[in-house]
Amino acid sequence: MALANSVPRQNLQAFEDAHVVALAQAGNEAAFREIMRRNNRRLFRVARAVVRDAGEAEDVLQDAYLKAFAALASFRGDASLLTWLTRITLNEALQRRRRQHETVELRALDRASGSEANVLVLPMLETDNPEAKAARAQLRGLLERAVDDLPPSFRLVFVMRDIEEMSIEETAAQLKLRPETVRTRLFRARRLLRKALYAKIAAGFSDVFPFDGARCTRITDTVIARLVGSWRPGDGGP
Repeated sequence: MALANSVPRQNLQAFEDAHVVALAQAGNEAAFREIMRRNNRRLFRVARAVVRDAGEAEDVLQDAYLKAFAALASFRGDASLLTWLTRITLNEALQRRRRQHETVELRALDRASGSEANVLVLPMLETDNPEAKAARAQLRGLLERAVDDLPPSFRLVFVMRDIEEMSIEETAAQLKLRPETVRTRLFRARRLLRKALYAKIAAGFSDVFPFDGARCTRITDTVIARLVGSWRPGDGGP
């Protein structure tokens, strides 16, 4: 069954997730694109937090979307669409790491000691001149490398909490951890980052691991291309 595109994409942006999902379940291409547009950035960041490579994270995201769309008929809205997609993406990323023999052990806590939280204070660069843009780009690279160097279980919690701003409860539910464990890992991740970055931080995390522009379009177009002519609602699942 080929994908249809009877609803203009611009009209979908005002629809609730449930309406867009219903259209996607009927095979509407614009609805699939809208689902990806709404969720690409968080899912990419979660995948990258596990695999630590942008190209690999894109592959994870493509496969996660295909699994999710194949199982879309089973989505009943018991959790939000974003929560459902995050779980599928996280599982896909972890499976990929295991296949590469780079096991991510979410239960392992770093033995680093510490008794006081050191929250990172990140003032934003408000100017938009070329020098400021260049500084932000350099700093973003510094931050991304520092986050990549965190222990895997700390890195994933940090990305979900401080970059994606997921709640303690949602992060705990996604990772099947106790909220206290999430707080502990976040505290230790922040402590390690503060130690690594110290006084070099001058901008926020809002631009870290961006997923927009050409990359966002590429992922969306690739997934749609793999769906066209072969998608069957309810065929298999993650």
